[in-house]
Amino acid sequence: MALAATRRTNVRLPPEVNRILYVRNLPYKITAEEIYDIFGKFGPIRQVRVGVNPETKGTAFVVYEDIFDAKNACDHLSGFNVCNRYLVVLYYQSTKLYQKVDAEKKQAQLDAAKRKYGVDGMAK
Repeated sequence: MALAATRRTNVRLPPEVNRILYVRNLPYKITAEEIYDIFGKFGPIRQVRVGVNPETKGTAFVVYEDIFDAKNACDHLSGFNVCNRYLVVLYYQSTKLYQKVDAEKKQAQLDAAKRKYGVDGMAK
């Protein structure tokens, strides 16, 4: 057991790997307990958040205690069939969310500047 623990600490993981998994394409009727049953086989889970709004239905966040358990679950459960739906399991990346918000904000600023200076954006 001690050998396995030391081997884990020497493994270098890619930078996108973290303890939080983002799960898409879940059945709308799935419960948090069922997600615990599916994902709990790969290690202890700290938290499960299931989407309940119309925009977030069919998605969930699964937070593991250990990053290696999260990696193992992501590797094994991506494409797993649940109620005739194939799960899409990704590592949560907060920077992508902020990049999208920043891009939308910059586009709005650009549009405002175009209106202010009377530029239509079409080259003549």
